[in-house]
Amino acid sequence: MIEVFAYLYKSARNMALRHKGRKHPCFSFEDMDKEPESETLIEEVIKTKERNRLLHLCMEQLNDEYREALYLVYFEEMSYSQAGQIMGKSIKQITNMVYRGKQSLRGLLEREGITNAE
Repeated sequence: MIEVFAYLYKSARNMALRHKGRKHPCFSFEDMDKEPESETLIEEVIKTKERNRLLHLCMEQLNDEYREALYLVYFEEMSYSQAGQIMGKSIKQITNMVYRGKQSLRGLLEREGITNAE
């Protein structure tokens, strides 16, 4: 139960820190003529949604520990040490799980047709 609270605390803290550091973009009327065509924007939105859908689909197929390690490190932006504390693993174990998880995920994404997975 303590691990859950540690995870929730760290997640909330990281989200707050990310939000605090963001600069609010300024809107300028001068940029109005530089706006891309709406058709191009729609295509990009559709491509992004499809890639996200495939990523989530492939993430669901991963080993549970690999998925959790990748989620904590890449989506929650935790260090390997923080992820290790939450998962009850050493830094070396987290390093191995992230590496193996990325390899597995890359294979799954390539099978789905995404060949430029980094």
